[in-house]
Amino acid sequence: MVTVGSRLYEDLCAALIPGAGLEAVAAELSRVIAPVVPHDALRCGANNPSSGVGVTTLAFWHGYAPDVGRELLRPDSVGSAVRELARLAQQHIPVAVADRRLRPGAHDRLLAEYGAGAELCLALRDARGVWGVLCLVRATGRRPFDDADARRLAGVGPSLAAALRRYVTAQPIKPSAHEPPPGMLVIGSDNRIGTMTPQAQPWLRTMKAQLAIPEWLVESSFASLAAAAREHPRCLRLCVPSVGCGWWTAIEAQPLGDDGDVAVMIQRASGTLLIPSFCDWYGVTTRERQIMQHLYNGSAPKQIARALDLSVYTVSDHIKALFRKTGTSGRDELVAAVR
Repeated sequence: MVTVGSRLYEDLCAALIPGAGLEAVAAELSRVIAPVVPHDALRCGANNPSSGVGVTTLAFWHGYAPDVGRELLRPDSVGSAVRELARLAQQHIPVAVADRRLRPGAHDRLLAEYGAGAELCLALRDARGVWGVLCLVRATGRRPFDDADARRLAGVGPSLAAALRRYVTAQPIKPSAHEPPPGMLVIGSDNRIGTMTPQAQPWLRTMKAQLAIPEWLVESSFASLAAAAREHPRCLRLCVPSVGCGWWTAIEAQPLGDDGDVAVMIQRASGTLLIPSFCDWYGVTTRERQIMQHLYNGSAPKQIARALDLSVYTVSDHIKALFRKTGTSGRDELVAAVR
């Protein structure tokens, strides 16, 4: 169990610096985790439980060559990785060692081509759900990961999941009026960015600049998103936390006909697009989320109490809890943040 205030938790929080580049953050995460489980490379993907196990909204990479990253984010590779993460998350101890000598699959052969002997993967989960995955690599020639390494890494999971939540929610909520207008781009059947509207370019520039996202990761992430959208033809929605950019970003992907093209809309996340992810990251309970939705719709506490068959005092307590968890000073500030 994670103890807030424990040395590992505090060290992980110190490594996860809001506004720092994702590669720099990954290097710090690697430094903190190395004394627990020595390794040569690290990758960590984060998402919120409401989105389900799938494409991540934050990605930290350290020590992986770009060619390896591109291959690991190929649509077919991501599909198998998502299934593996879902399987891991169901295990009593959600960690597994991928040793190419014992399981010579395509993923392991790829890692071997770049000098990796084994990869140790951990599903980050808690009572709320799955928050992402942490993977460590050891180079060929080094001691392979063993069960003791797996147990030690499993102990990192609760602290890292809690630190990621603090990373996303550490900065005060400040509604921004300076984000670009909605933009759209099209991912072709070859999984490359084809056309885009002029409004989409500022979104990409901001993400690259503020979070120092390398070009290969941007391209590979959109390719993975397009592949996932083709498997879920209705509409695939992601909500990227405001850390770095200053506002929550909604990314929606939907296939265009049957030729394999996928339209991706990027815009400021608000309302129904934002509330599920917002509530996950801020630890908002189901009842508090119901009350937040009523506040968003303009209901007064007495109206909320009647609608939910609660006393006004109970509603007031829940509203105070929402202010405390989100760091907002009142109803107007809370509603403005999600509007």
